[in-house]
Amino acid sequence: MSSTLKRKSLLGVFLICWFGLLADGYDLYVYGATLPGLIGPEPFGVTPASAGMVGSLALVGMLLGSLVVGTLTDKLGRRRIFVGALALFSVAMLACAAAPSWETFAAFRFVACFGVGGLLPTAVALTNEFALPGRKSITLGAVLTGPAVGTVVASLSSLALLESHGFRPVYAIGAAGLLLVPFAWRALPESPSFLHATGRHAEAGRVEAAYGLVPATESTVRQRPAGSPLRTLLSGGYRRPTLMLWGITLLSLLTIFGVSTWLPQIMRTAGYGVGSSVSFLLCYSLGAVVGTVLASAVSQRTGPKPLVITGFASAAAALLLMSLNPPAAVIAVLAAVAGFGGLGTQNMINDYIAQFYPAAVRATGLGWALAIGRIGAIAGPTYGAFLVSFGGGVPVAATAFAIPALIGGALMLALRPSATPASAAQPSAAAPSAETVA
Repeated sequence: MSSTLKRKSLLGVFLICWFGLLADGYDLYVYGATLPGLIGPEPFGVTPASAGMVGSLALVGMLLGSLVVGTLTDKLGRRRIFVGALALFSVAMLACAAAPSWETFAAFRFVACFGVGGLLPTAVALTNEFALPGRKSITLGAVLTGPAVGTVVASLSSLALLESHGFRPVYAIGAAGLLLVPFAWRALPESPSFLHATGRHAEAGRVEAAYGLVPATESTVRQRPAGSPLRTLLSGGYRRPTLMLWGITLLSLLTIFGVSTWLPQIMRTAGYGVGSSVSFLLCYSLGAVVGTVLASAVSQRTGPKPLVITGFASAAAALLLMSLNPPAAVIAVLAAVAGFGGLGTQNMINDYIAQFYPAAVRATGLGWALAIGRIGAIAGPTYGAFLVSFGGGVPVAATAFAIPALIGGALMLALRPSATPASAAQPSAAAPSAETVA
């Protein structure tokens, strides 16, 4: 191929992933932003208990989506999975907006979260592979602001529309992801590592040349591991860190989904109006955006692990301070810090996992970590519903959510990755070894 061939822009790949994750974040976190308008006699007679159950049921869909896609993406390819997941959850959001009953709403919410569960690991795997070797953390961090920005947009949409027009237009906006589908299908390239792993070396070489990636050599081509990708994750030197990463992700997502689902309603029970209650979720989301950008810049120098520990500690400290019931302005600041320690920390965990596993099993590794983590996400809304029903207001809820953050930080501190197993693919610039991310 001619050396004068004009290279395609890597920015296009990252923007497609970012916009996909923005839609992902909006569709995922809009539920918490609209709960103050859903709970009550109108429109469906929703109680806190049934709201918590639907929140958890939807996250079962996300768990299944992560499991299915986390396995299939290393078999079917990143591009088809990305586009399919985006289309699925966007259509389901439109169906939620038109739902005639709470049961129908819950069913389509389940479908939407199934699609959401499949997009994140695919987008992270693509971003990590196409990012320049010396800028992986900062590039991935920038792309991972997408879900947090989506949460901000969901909060703003709810603030603007929930009181005056109800929940339906807020969910209808979530269908805007359909606008990205044809563009992503046409412009998003397939992963070279997937193409190499499936024996399509010439096609992989064309993608590498088109985007200026370091060409794979015979010693760095990622062949499909012996057995299933999941077996690779649970064998040799990968087993212990994989299990620990699953536990860390579980605790992180329990905190995130418990707080993001119930923060507006908890603040409403503390005497704040609907608009003011949702504004605390907005502060939480903004803290996640700013925190992710700053943390990814630091992570480029230090690696993601110190940022994960710092994030967990920040979330726990902010939540414990919120338990003292300070003035509203202080709570807003603490919510922003908790946002960095929640969503921002999970983004750094995703960065760590993406750099830990070789490209041949990267999407599977991230997909399974997120799938196991969804157990915590499923528990979070139900845990929050119990706290709301139990009473005690902000102090009890904030303290209860600080506990899993503290445990998650302790586990990350104790994580000592083993050496990369000799049976797996050897590390390359595209996939740092375990020691690189320690």
